[in-house]
Amino acid sequence: MHWYLVGFAALAVTGLAGFGIAAITTGWVPPWGRRRVLRPKVWGYGSVLSAAGMSLFMFLGPFRGPDADMTPYVMTGLALFLAGTVLQAAGQRPGRPAGPVSQ
Repeated sequence: MHWYLVGFAALAVTGLAGFGIAAITTGWVPPWGRRRVLRPKVWGYGSVLSAAGMSLFMFLGPFRGPDADMTPYVMTGLALFLAGTVLQAAGQRPGRPAGPVSQ
């Protein structure tokens, strides 16, 4: 196993989760996403969910080795990652208007 790849993957997942926690608690979004993110809390929850799903996928799947007993956990991690990605995309779309729409 190339331990530097594992370290880089752990650093990337931790960074993604850190950005998500910052977005949830303070509304801060990294500079490269500020123009697109309209709802930082939703984006933050998606980021944390994506980080959890990707770490579950990576560390029980490819980094662990060939083990068929872990397949349900790996697929659950992949589903969590995709759900988090959908939440991040929802944070980049405008919400519904608060009041009635006048024409």
